[in-house]
Amino acid sequence: MIIMSATANNIAQMYDQLSEREQSIIAELISRLLPDDVATPADFSAIAESQKDYERGETVSHDDIDWD
Repeated sequence: MIIMSATANNIAQMYDQLSEREQSIIAELISRLLPDDVATPADFSAIAESQKDYERGETVSHDDIDWD
């Protein structure tokens, strides 16, 4: 179950009243307002897992990689 604030709920109700074309425009507008460098929950999970790999010595140094 997702719990939304009153404002988010109002926005969702207004969004649902728009045509598909209008919804697409609003989705594009919102995506342009959001920063593209914000870490997601999946990013945090991947970072935690990589830290565990590092602590277990399961990583490879860049110097040990044959880049050619």
